[in-house]
Amino acid sequence: MPAYPILLAPGDGIGPEVLEEGLKVLNAVERRFGHEFQYENALVGGAAIDEYGIALRDDTLDAASRSRAVLFGAVGGPKWDDPQASVRPEQAILGLRKGLGLFANIRPVRVNPLLLADSSIKSEVLEGVDMVVIRELTGGIYFGKPQKRWENTRGRQAVDTMRYSEREIERILRTGFELARGRRGKLTSVDKANVLDTSRLWREIATELAAEYRDVELEHVLVDACAMHLITHPATFDVIVTGNMFGDILTDEASVLAGSMGMLPSASLGRRRRNGTGIGMYEPIHGTAPDIAGQGIANPLAMILSVALMLRHSLALEEEAAAIEEAVDGVLAEGYRTADIESGSGSTVDTTRMGTLVAERLAT
Repeated sequence: MPAYPILLAPGDGIGPEVLEEGLKVLNAVERRFGHEFQYENALVGGAAIDEYGIALRDDTLDAASRSRAVLFGAVGGPKWDDPQASVRPEQAILGLRKGLGLFANIRPVRVNPLLLADSSIKSEVLEGVDMVVIRELTGGIYFGKPQKRWENTRGRQAVDTMRYSEREIERILRTGFELARGRRGKLTSVDKANVLDTSRLWREIATELAAEYRDVELEHVLVDACAMHLITHPATFDVIVTGNMFGDILTDEASVLAGSMGMLPSASLGRRRRNGTGIGMYEPIHGTAPDIAGQGIANPLAMILSVALMLRHSLALEEEAAAIEEAVDGVLAEGYRTADIESGSGSTVDTTRMGTLVAERLAT
């Protein structure tokens, strides 16, 4: 029986709480399907700063490189929220993405029909929403140089550089085309080509690649228009692909469609093997939520669904991934809710109970 090495990086805030429930579900997968998962734990983010003075140790990156996948909680919080600090919790996630070559962040956005009433958006707008947003992770304004602050006779100054190479753009667009080809065959490329040279290059390369993917419909949408369309007619989207900063913003906006950020998983992927697998980092999109940390009310479903993505994309365990997703749907169908998705019509449960319910359903 093969063993699957997995690095656990719980991080800060509610990260450790939801990761614990993800492990509970993985244990149920082990028992039902006869697998063995081997875990190594690592401090990252604020927890690592407190212990070691840095957000990501070289030893942690080495351990991640030896693993088949990384399960990541969340990093950050008011304790470390000093914009002047040279060491910040977010350096952990950026360092892992860069060090592992994870250039594509995959965020499925599916509105569960059972939760239509729990969104702040009208249910008729949300019906049929099932999209994937692909965000480029290792280029763009978050990594471009120069990136600095200084002061002169005219006062304080700062610069951030948005830079993209042809190679970076092409590989993320190919990821989008390939994914769209296996879904409904529509790719929306999001840019700001009316203003930015990087976006004009992005659009040019997308148009060139479309000739190789004639079975995929390509549309170009400006990022501001896309932000509007995500709220007014989200069901028209299939696969969205965009750059680092635009994707960071749009994916958080898209989380509103599902009723709560606590429902949405994500996968950060790099180069894939012939069978489609490869190392990846899997995490809920919700962040550390310091206002509710330690209260036992965080929604663990985004982490549990991230576990399903890990089984599918890094371990080639499709049946097991589908079983987790079916278990989550089954628990929701029975009326169980955490506080963030509670609408007064179901049974409200805490973090631990929700994880137990999914694990128990997997065992049946």
